[in-house]
Amino acid sequence: MPPRSNPTARQQRLGAELRKLRESAGLSTEQAAALLDTKRTVVTSTEAGRHGVSPERVRRIAFEYGCNDEALVDALVAMCSDRSSGWWEEYRDVLPATFLDIAELEWRAEGLRVSTMTHMPGQFQTEAYARALFQAAIPPLPADEFEARVAHRVRRRQAIERPAAPPYVLVIHEAALRIEVGGRKVLRDQLDHLMATADRTNVTIQAIPFSSGAFPGSGQSILYALGKVPRLDTVQLDRTTAGEFLHSETDLHKYRQQLDEMQRIALPPSETVALMHAISQQL
Repeated sequence: MPPRSNPTARQQRLGAELRKLRESAGLSTEQAAALLDTKRTVVTSTEAGRHGVSPERVRRIAFEYGCNDEALVDALVAMCSDRSSGWWEEYRDVLPATFLDIAELEWRAEGLRVSTMTHMPGQFQTEAYARALFQAAIPPLPADEFEARVAHRVRRRQAIERPAAPPYVLVIHEAALRIEVGGRKVLRDQLDHLMATADRTNVTIQAIPFSSGAFPGSGQSILYALGKVPRLDTVQLDRTTAGEFLHSETDLHKYRQQLDEMQRIALPPSETVALMHAISQQL
């Protein structure tokens, strides 16, 4: 399979997991290349996500590296087996790669856990709300990119609204429910949309009220995507540099704990909807 330029986050993640398997086996790239009857440069390119790898190759790599975790191997095979492109590919070379990577991460996740502190989650933003956010960019976005960002933002909701959509848990701070992005009418319509979304069987929304005070993770928004096995979970933070996704066990454990604590102190879903309704009535 020929090398690929500009690997996606999914390709980089598969390569990173293959690197972890090699390192766990105590093999150098030269030793791995000898086992796999290939060149060292192919091993390094594969681990960087720049060189495609077939399902059969993944299984051989796992065998040669002594990996007996069948669930993990099956999940890695699935990552390279599904080469289908999604709606986000329409925006390649139009929007930053991070936008596409996040959309693909959401689409392929087995479940999503999200926290937002000062704005509505991207997956549930109305068009008017998204426009107001992007209009605040400094410097102003070029017209074409502005429209593309808005359209891309709104289409992200497909990951949650499609048939057999994965479970989605949102923890949202009261501040995000009250900040009048775009003005009162835009926020009122946005709250109505969020309340309607809360009726979906796969969606759970909990609000953290102002009265909760300080709590872990209050300084950032978190997107936690569940993989087919826990080791393949991924975290993306709004403060990270473009294209950066976290997936070390230390990071995954940290953000699972933070989200667990946020859900513990947050209002239950029924009280959350009541709060959103009360705020909407005040607008």
